[in-house]
Amino acid sequence: MAELPARLAENIERIETLGQRLLFAMAAKPVRSPGVEGPGPELYGSVAQAWLKLATEQPARLIEQQVRFWGQTLRHVAAAQGAFARNLSAPDTEAPDDRRFKNPLWQTNPFYSFVMKQYQINADALRRAAADLEIEDDVDRRRIEWFTRQMIDMLAPTNFLATNPDALEKAIETEGESLVRGLENLVRDVESGHGELVVSLSDRDAFRVGENIGTTPGEVVYRTDMLELIQFHPTTDKVHRTPIIVFPPWINKYYIMDLKPQNSLLRWIVDQGYTLFVVSWKNPDASHADLAMDDYVAAYLDVIGKALELTEEPQLNAVGYCIAGTTLSATLALMNQRGDDRVKSATFFTTLTDFSDQGEFMTFLQDDFVGGIEDEVERTGYLSAQLMQRTFSFLRANDLVWGPAIRSYMLGEAPPAFDLLYWNGDGTNLPGKMVKQYLRDLCQANALAEGGFEILGHKVHLSEVTLPLCAVACESDHIAPWLHSWTGVKQMGSRDKTFLLSESGHIAGIINPPTKVKYGHYTSDMGFDGTAQDWREGGTFHQGSWWGHWEEWLSGRSGEMIAARAPSVSLAPAPGTYVLEKA
Repeated sequence: MAELPARLAENIERIETLGQRLLFAMAAKPVRSPGVEGPGPELYGSVAQAWLKLATEQPARLIEQQVRFWGQTLRHVAAAQGAFARNLSAPDTEAPDDRRFKNPLWQTNPFYSFVMKQYQINADALRRAAADLEIEDDVDRRRIEWFTRQMIDMLAPTNFLATNPDALEKAIETEGESLVRGLENLVRDVESGHGELVVSLSDRDAFRVGENIGTTPGEVVYRTDMLELIQFHPTTDKVHRTPIIVFPPWINKYYIMDLKPQNSLLRWIVDQGYTLFVVSWKNPDASHADLAMDDYVAAYLDVIGKALELTEEPQLNAVGYCIAGTTLSATLALMNQRGDDRVKSATFFTTLTDFSDQGEFMTFLQDDFVGGIEDEVERTGYLSAQLMQRTFSFLRANDLVWGPAIRSYMLGEAPPAFDLLYWNGDGTNLPGKMVKQYLRDLCQANALAEGGFEILGHKVHLSEVTLPLCAVACESDHIAPWLHSWTGVKQMGSRDKTFLLSESGHIAGIINPPTKVKYGHYTSDMGFDGTAQDWREGGTFHQGSWWGHWEEWLSGRSGEMIAARAPSVSLAPAPGTYVLEKA
């Protein structure tokens, strides 16, 4: 018997060793509440009930589904058999508008053409079967459609080695080396996830916060057990009198707004002549289990006071991003009730305050998932960053799960050195009590927009946000849909409201510097009397970033120019210590 080539034999041996490491790593997978691993029995029951109703009341539709599927399949099989028998290229197969099937073999090779076409037939059958179910509950219907898409994406032939021509070609070219590297990547991801697989989207060793990302110079001027307050060094001789404080979401880290000098929103604000503060939240653990929304609002009030004390000013302008914007709105309503006017104006980035419709996130905000999360945080004291990252990733599964997994595990490619994706993987935990309040009272009960949200002994409502405000939403945002962001702003009581709509999504639409004329934005004089669609249809599209329009709005509410202020105290240089803590 001929011996295997030395390189191939070595790679087979390495695969055996790595396989043992993988099994050992997977054995360490943490025990999770079943509720966070998939939908509850209620959804399955809803599907079963709808199917039985269809079968008993409209059996012809079920028969039609089957006839259509088997007819397409048999015609496809017959065409493929003919091509195989005559050793021809694939039967007439148009290249689909799907980047997963870019390899020419999907069109020219009979086998791969057969696999691709059958996948398309199967996917179409699944979509039609889900659409034919008469689900009375709109949320259940949307969830079924979402899970159907997940199943279709998961079963794509590109996700399997035997039916992925790119992976097989590379394995042959490298004598198995690509598969070894892929297995190494897989083992590394499972080990770093402590038994749970979270696909690496970026090279973990390519970036160091404070060294090549998050480098805008500043000082930590205040610290509590919950946060660090950073004041940035001025870059201009004069600044506007009114300082700015930015509240980033505590589900991620603040340096999304300070990745590189050329795309740093924080650095850009400083360069326009503002005294800028930003909050850097501590990464919570089990000791923070009892932190509630009350504590976060109290922290807002605390650092607002500290920033004003350090600048010796009576008022500041506040900015809230995502969940931090939601909390800012509750804080402002509370301050209004108390007669506290220390905030002069507010800006909201991709913020939901009316939770009546949360787009694709509705899938995860029903009782089965929320109950599972409650069980999880009862056990651990916090909601882990891994669980949140997994949830966000499956909202864009082909881009954030299957595509990266193919490149890393099948092709053996190293994850790219991409600052945005590095930040995406550098998540934070959430305190248990705060998570439960946020999900039940805000996401499910929509208390802030409807009955009132209980904060520090006060019941607050959106209508009590009465100061000048500007809201920025993003057109393709799947986390905070712009239509519902607009609806929340409409309900606020301010008579001075500005809305800006950026192209792109939750992150790219915000981190959109003027130097890159990549995504445009809309402004409108339509006001808030009509609908969000009326607002956009009556608006004006502008090429390039919204940053300039916002700064023009902000400067008119920021006072005269005075001598620049440098930080007067320093507990540590920016980016501080809390941002370096890993989940």
